[in-house]
Amino acid sequence: MRVPSCGPVVGRIIQPIVQKFGSISLRQRLAPWFSGFDGPLAFAVFMLACAGLLTMYSSGWDHGTRFEDHGRNMLIAATIMFFVAQVPPQRLMALAVPLYVVGVGLLIAVAIFGITKKGARRWLNIGITIQPSEILKIAMPLMLAWWFQKREGQMRPLDFGVAALLLGVPVGLIMKQPDLGTALLILAAGLSVIFFAGMSWKLVLPPVVLGVVGITLLVVLEPQLCADGVRWVVLHDYQQQRICTLLDPTRDPLGKGFHIIQGMIAIGSGGVFGVGFMQGTQTHLEFIPERTTDFIFAAFSEEFGLLGNLCLIGAFTFLILRGLTIALEAPTLFSRLLAGSVTMIFFTYAFVNMGMVSGILPVVGVPLPFISYGGTAMVTLGLAVGILMAIANSKRLVQS
Repeated sequence: MRVPSCGPVVGRIIQPIVQKFGSISLRQRLAPWFSGFDGPLAFAVFMLACAGLLTMYSSGWDHGTRFEDHGRNMLIAATIMFFVAQVPPQRLMALAVPLYVVGVGLLIAVAIFGITKKGARRWLNIGITIQPSEILKIAMPLMLAWWFQKREGQMRPLDFGVAALLLGVPVGLIMKQPDLGTALLILAAGLSVIFFAGMSWKLVLPPVVLGVVGITLLVVLEPQLCADGVRWVVLHDYQQQRICTLLDPTRDPLGKGFHIIQGMIAIGSGGVFGVGFMQGTQTHLEFIPERTTDFIFAAFSEEFGLLGNLCLIGAFTFLILRGLTIALEAPTLFSRLLAGSVTMIFFTYAFVNMGMVSGILPVVGVPLPFISYGGTAMVTLGLAVGILMAIANSKRLVQS
């Protein structure tokens, strides 16, 4: 008995499938993976990353493998950004409470049996050495955005009080380490969520007025407050020294004031157009301390001058405005608060770093986003950009 061939039948079934999938281009196959990318935001980050690589090559080419490591850190951050951009904000909201609880728990563990380096207890050994305070840079705005989302439409003054408590616990633990820079970043991120959630101006203005009065008195009474033997109860000795050095760097020009003085010299020597790429004497003669990390803005200013600074500030301004636009157009309260807070992280990073290098703020360990060397900070920034991308994508999905 002869068995009929099934070749023609199989061919008629498979051929349309092959034609259908064979006609899909590589671009069409990859398009869904990049649907979460906001074009203007990606462009701003790309420009800052290019400026960071250029500056790091100049200031760190003779500093071991800083340039190669900086490029590697950027690739890691870009990978994290890519995957986080695919995550819906609803799933991010589900991570808020666990991430916050884990972060605070690790901070308590640091306070009990953390690793002490250079007089600060900030690290924890869990098989690998980590700095738990970095987790709170993202966990804090996530937690507060989750808190206000659950109370949308029925917020009471007590809700803002609970939010302040949720913010105060990790900030207090980090201040205790002590780590003023990270504490300021987390405080700014948390306060921005509380403000965007609808805090009354009646509660905002008194602390602002009190801060202005306090700064004015500090400047006027600097000779008495910073005299030898005077100790400030509310601050650690090194924090008091940083503030006094800011008010008068010439008190200790070869010690505590060296960083500020050399940073201002580098910025001033750049002039309007800069001395040129790879031509910075303050940088390459190693007068600028921490020239690849905290004080990289001084190295950038010396080589690219005022015009370069204006371009860099313009790029940060564009990034921040785009982030606030994404927050304004976000579909849910959680997304709006989270996007606004994450955007303010970029603002705080840039403002504090440029301010301390320029001599208008105390010296604290805050890097310049996408410019300074640092693996942990770069990962945090990549995560923050990915969150903004995910929120921007959720708005497009709602509209479609």
